[in-house]
Amino acid sequence: MPKSIQLVMIVLLATRALSACAGGDDRVAAEHANDHEHPEAQSSGSADEVPLYDNLGEYHRSIDTDVALAQSYFDQGLRLQYAFNHAEAIRSYREAVRLDPACAMCWWGIALALGPNINAPMDSAAGAEAWSAITKARDYGLLGKDILHSGFDFDLEVYQGAGAFVCGEETALIQSIEGKRGMPRPRPPFPAQKGLWDRPTVINNVETFANIAQIICLGGDWYAGIGTETSKGTKIFALTGDVNNIGLVEVPMGTTLKNIIFDIGGGIPKKRKFKAVQLGGPSGGCIPADLIDTPVDFESISKVGAIMGSGGMIVMDDRTCMVDMARFFMDFIQEESCGKCTPCREGTARMLEILETITKGEGKPEDIGKLEELSKIIMGTALCGLGQTGPNPVLSTLRYFRDEYEAHIRDKRCPAKNCAALLQFEVDDDMCIKCGRCFKECPAGAISWQKKETARIDREKCIQCMSCFRVCPSDAIN
Repeated sequence: MPKSIQLVMIVLLATRALSACAGGDDRVAAEHANDHEHPEAQSSGSADEVPLYDNLGEYHRSIDTDVALAQSYFDQGLRLQYAFNHAEAIRSYREAVRLDPACAMCWWGIALALGPNINAPMDSAAGAEAWSAITKARDYGLLGKDILHSGFDFDLEVYQGAGAFVCGEETALIQSIEGKRGMPRPRPPFPAQKGLWDRPTVINNVETFANIAQIICLGGDWYAGIGTETSKGTKIFALTGDVNNIGLVEVPMGTTLKNIIFDIGGGIPKKRKFKAVQLGGPSGGCIPADLIDTPVDFESISKVGAIMGSGGMIVMDDRTCMVDMARFFMDFIQEESCGKCTPCREGTARMLEILETITKGEGKPEDIGKLEELSKIIMGTALCGLGQTGPNPVLSTLRYFRDEYEAHIRDKRCPAKNCAALLQFEVDDDMCIKCGRCFKECPAGAISWQKKETARIDREKCIQCMSCFRVCPSDAIN
């Protein structure tokens, strides 16, 4: 069999395996275009000419009926260009497979018949590793002109973006790669129809493409056997926060949060209590301790008000103020908003203002209703996923920790003792263990202490830096 045909068969096997485990050809064509109804194949005019298709689904169906036709169609030059979103995902992939040429070529094999360029925004370290792998692949004759003497030319290109969060949205990423400001555009047309440089484009996380090598080697049935009935395969999480073992964790879909946090993550440091976990990155939701047995799959995570997102998993102990946590994430979302649509640009700014007033002890009872109303409006009217998911941290904390919002507003008290404006910065005599850690840590010299005596805070000197609060082992600072 000619090598050019072998290259096509590599793609055929891979796409058929993907179709088997994903439940349909259309999901292979474009993961982010699920709502798009792919048009029927259109003939270019002559009965002898190969019909042109604008998506891989039609290409796969042509393979099912006529392999020779598919080969002719391939030779005619369909090119789908690949773009990868989420710099965080490429970092996860880098750590998982180190981007060595052999591994990289496993999933580059899929691209051999699907497009001349692969573009991936990434940090400088990952970019260097990617270019090193590409250079070695060229040296081995696996990239460039006349690959394996097949007469087929193919090369890869790495695009290093600036790291804007909004470029996790597919159309904003396309804009960035084209040298424009990273801002989303309305759809349709979907990228599968008209994407990078107005060509049909497939955009997926690097993590998604990283699964292709295993699917090619071991088959779609093997991959479909991992995970749950509706969520197949594995998921990589960036485990961080108040947990003993931080780092990247790859687990089968359906693994419980408890297993990830306590068995793999080693539990909460300093024997503190687990309070919540923020799942899905800044646009994710907070899941409370009583839902720790929730399995990690798309359906279960959605039911509890979170998202899988880019795989961020931030563990929080009982010292975390959930109102301040919502404020922190909303500050990030507001900062990263591209400003193109009014709901996201103005709505997130208003939500941030309300959250800041609450954490300062200046909140009003009606603020909770305003947050809920703004959240619904923004999620329903924002142009892209950043705005549509941005209020998730606020809504999830209101859902599970409403009592903390009420304590901030009604009692002017932070139950977690984390909001500086609501603390008295006094030492509780009954709880103080007279260790002197706060005295040693205070940068302003506002704490007096002697051995076997309770510490005292001079509130006039105190700069409310929270150092004493963070180091006190007995939570004696009020």
